[in-house]
Amino acid sequence: MVERTLRFRDDEPVSDPAVTVDSFADQSNASAVRLEPGDDARALIPYLDRIGLVEVNFPAFTDGRGYSAARILREAGYAGELRAVGDVLVDQLSAMRRCGFDSFAPDHPFSSDDAQAALARWPEFYQAAADDRTPIWAKRHA
Repeated sequence: MVERTLRFRDDEPVSDPAVTVDSFADQSNASAVRLEPGDDARALIPYLDRIGLVEVNFPAFTDGRGYSAARILREAGYAGELRAVGDVLVDQLSAMRRCGFDSFAPDHPFSSDDAQAALARWPEFYQAAADDRTPIWAKRHA
């Protein structure tokens, strides 16, 4: 089954429309924000406690700035929904999940079976990331 939004969270989705980073600070009732390429994710750090959803736009699958934005937010303690939107390919899911994305709204939806297969493709990793998986080299010395 093809789903428009794929979520890896158990909480209720935020239904509020996402506002731009520039307008977010001026709106006391906004709970969703959209990061565009070139926006500085660090501008959201003072507001992480009131953000329920951050959408990170990928206008082209070759634009990797959203990966850095996700890591910045997760490492700063953001625990809300982090959604990759735009030109998101199923082959990118594993790397995006490792950076902290837990929701996806691709321009061209893919099936949940394809998503699960992509996420299971590499069971071990060498590098630490924003997720809680232990790198394989650390398992050898445990």
